[in-house]
Amino acid sequence: MSSNQPLSGANQPLRGIALVVMATFLFASHDGLSKFLGGIYPIIMVVWARYLVHTLLMAGIFLPKAGMAVLRTRRPLLQTLRALSLLSTSLLFTAGLQYLPLAEATAVNFLAPVLVTALSVPLLGERVTAGQWLAVVMGFSGVLVVVHPGGAMFTPAILFPFGSALGFCFYQLLTRKLAAHDSPTTSNFYAGLCNTLIMTALVPFFWQTPQWSHVPFMLALGGCGMTAHLLLTQAFRHAAPALLAPFSYCQIVFAGLLGLLVFGQVPDRVSLVGIAIICLSGLGAAWMQRARP
Repeated sequence: MSSNQPLSGANQPLRGIALVVMATFLFASHDGLSKFLGGIYPIIMVVWARYLVHTLLMAGIFLPKAGMAVLRTRRPLLQTLRALSLLSTSLLFTAGLQYLPLAEATAVNFLAPVLVTALSVPLLGERVTAGQWLAVVMGFSGVLVVVHPGGAMFTPAILFPFGSALGFCFYQLLTRKLAAHDSPTTSNFYAGLCNTLIMTALVPFFWQTPQWSHVPFMLALGGCGMTAHLLLTQAFRHAAPALLAPFSYCQIVFAGLLGLLVFGQVPDRVSLVGIAIICLSGLGAAWMQRARP
């Protein structure tokens, strides 16, 4: 696999869809592991373990083939901002999982594609149609339904996944701008290395010696994150992003199943309606983006 192979909408959509679904399962598993470990260890330490394992695995895969060239970027400032956006997402979402059910937190985090639509106007100068603005309004309405008064989600902790969605929105916008300058491998490796260095500087202040029985979970945490990103990269080599976007919402389904089976958490009916509205808004935004020339 060449680190500089360009992405394109190729002619193997079923393979691309299968890869996206596998990636969403791994992302949901990553979040489940983050929720479990975050209940035992400081959040800083959990996120540090995730990025450390991620970066070491990527180094083992790509450095023997590409050497240090994989880190050469034409836009170091934008790459750093992209890495910090991803780091903010990791910290905020992992913190939110300590207070919120997995499925609902994941659904709120999926506001990111809708926020991308809204912020692409002032930040990228893109034109957004009335239908796309409707999808934005629907997305926020879905969050309001999830966070209904009297429900389990009616708590300030909802700001954690909302902030995570905002951070992931900027991460996606910066990814879009950097796509014309650096390969996906360079972007992913740069973000992993940058965030590993930052978290390594912070983790001594939050250190708690892990139990040996928890070390495999920490390794799996980074492994799930890295493998999911690689699967997504490969998926986009086989099918266009607009075709694959709807299948990313499988992550909410997997998160709900893991929340039920592992943590015994079941969304109430009103929250399920809100989750459905958020999904529909994201799917609508993706469909209208696909229909544009």
